[in-house]
Amino acid sequence: MPYRRLPAWVLGFHGTDEETVGSILIDPQKCLSPSRNDYDWLGDGIYFWENDPVRARSYIEEKCARNKLTAEKAGLQYEAKKPAVIGAVIDLGLCLNLFDQTALVELAAAHNSYQRTMEKNHLELPMNKGGSDRLQRFLDRAVFEWLHMLRGWSPESTPSYDTIRSGFHEGGPVYPGAGFQAKNHIQIAVRQPACIKGFFLPRGLEVAYPRGYPLRDESFNR
Repeated sequence: MPYRRLPAWVLGFHGTDEETVGSILIDPQKCLSPSRNDYDWLGDGIYFWENDPVRARSYIEEKCARNKLTAEKAGLQYEAKKPAVIGAVIDLGLCLNLFDQTALVELAAAHNSYQRTMEKNHLELPMNKGGSDRLQRFLDRAVFEWLHMLRGWSPESTPSYDTIRSGFHEGGPVYPGAGFQAKNHIQIAVRQPACIKGFFLPRGLEVAYPRGYPLRDESFNR
């Protein structure tokens, strides 16, 4: 496909902890670890929020608070780590860009192939879960990984994707009757770490949210 290799470099932001940020910034040989959860929204990869450090920070703060609460309920000791955000310069390279029609068609074809294989082997398809936002995307993750496998099996030696990029509508309306969601965002899953050209420490993470703005984050991935 002639339009899959995107010429643009983008900025991505990843929520983690201060220790991880510090170790990566002082050692150019280090990198973030890829996520391989069976509910990851775009399949395996290193996840970034595109051009949105504030969203990255709100996510990691909520995740740390949720982990602490879970540990306390289980009677376990929680090792608190200070939330932090690291920025990255990303070359999208050969990108499965789900804003493009051809990418969506390829994804649908991968689903059809995956479904036929599961039915043939009398196996049940995984299902997305987690309410209207489908926060635990077991089916989507399986379809993405199947798509990558199909490309590897192709007799035409189809090259592997470097990155996956998609927009997500999430979080409920920003105001009553709105057509926009409070946590709309673009995610990038980097499958080829060489596409990350460098890391940096972002500035300007303070935002004055209006009263009543929905802040609670229930995301499970990244």
